[in-house]
Amino acid sequence: MSDMTLERPQAVTPAPLAPVVTREPRWVKGLLITLGLGWFAALLLLPLAIVFIQALTPGLKAFWFAISEPDALSALGLTALVTLCSVPLNVLFGLAAAWAIARFRFPGRQLLITLIDLPFSVSPVIAGLMFVLMFGSRGWFGEWLSAHDIKIIFATPGIILATTFITVPFVVRELLPQMEAHGPEEEEAAMMLGASALQMFWRVTLPGIRWSLMYGVLLSTARAVGEFGAVSVVSGHIRGQTNTLPLHIEILYNEYQTGAAFAVASLLALFGIATLVGETLLSRLRGGGQQH
Repeated sequence: MSDMTLERPQAVTPAPLAPVVTREPRWVKGLLITLGLGWFAALLLLPLAIVFIQALTPGLKAFWFAISEPDALSALGLTALVTLCSVPLNVLFGLAAAWAIARFRFPGRQLLITLIDLPFSVSPVIAGLMFVLMFGSRGWFGEWLSAHDIKIIFATPGIILATTFITVPFVVRELLPQMEAHGPEEEEAAMMLGASALQMFWRVTLPGIRWSLMYGVLLSTARAVGEFGAVSVVSGHIRGQTNTLPLHIEILYNEYQTGAAFAVASLLALFGIATLVGETLLSRLRGGGQQH
């Protein structure tokens, strides 16, 4: 009887499927690009061009007068002051809130996250009315503030409060995903090696979140400079005192000083362009930093 060798059948590995490549006709590609660029030009480039054309049409002399007259300079100075006060406050709050949410689990954590997003869901006008109901002459704290000669509504403090409230989410929302992605391991290791809390923050935490922090500061600054609704409610529209640049533009336009209104608006447009350029640069630097 001849020996018979039984061979185990080998498993057949299926060939990998070829990737499915879809090729749209050229006319579809051209149509989509044309629609995208046309929509972009109609909603952004054309209005932006009209602002600068209307601002420069009366001449350079009129343009310079519109942006250098006392009320315009006062509005520019107030806008800068409000921005320089509200943005650092939001940086401090954003760092504290992002740290607490990312590193700890505590009762009310989800409520805090929801409240941080409140300015995104509430109209800025409603936010301004909230501060009027709290700090106005007939508000909750109105009598006490009047008795101590403290003025918040229709004054600079009210504008700073309203702007700070509107810009709250930007820093937190940029920092939170970065801090949750990194985790606390490096910070705990630094503490175990003897680093103080301040050393741990400057040498471990801050380098990991610096790009997100700068991005949040940029967005917060842009919103603070251009805020209109909440500031309009709490400012009182007092010329030379409580008008920011957006409010000053509204007053000029309502008084049919169209050239002056567009001249001042061009300053905000230039700041918006600078913000977009800064956002692009930060995105590239952030990508290059992560690759290294």
